[in-house]
Amino acid sequence: MNSPRLSLTRTENPPAGPLAIHLSGPLVMGTTAEFQSCLRTEPAHAVVLDFTGVPFVDSAGLGALIAIFLHYKQGGRKLAVVGMNEKCRALLKMTNVENLFPTFASVDAARAALA
Repeated sequence: MNSPRLSLTRTENPPAGPLAIHLSGPLVMGTTAEFQSCLRTEPAHAVVLDFTGVPFVDSAGLGALIAIFLHYKQGGRKLAVVGMNEKCRALLKMTNVENLFPTFASVDAARAALA
């Protein structure tokens, strides 16, 4: 059985605007350590997480996303989410955390709101 892979690609928005991180792959138990490590060490003040390439988030992935959101909030930093598919949004709704994350229709809309 192959281990799931999650890639994270940074896209700067000069000058010093919110950073976009594009995720590709599932955010699941096997990929949460890389996800958290990348985001905890990210120095940007505002980050947009683009979930367009994420087919699925499990409970471990949701826990990692919540932990990162709280980490950013405690540090006075901003985090927003875009591009979640219906399956991912259903998990947020089912667990009553859908309103925890600022969500936007596009990376550009999120960048404008966080700037």
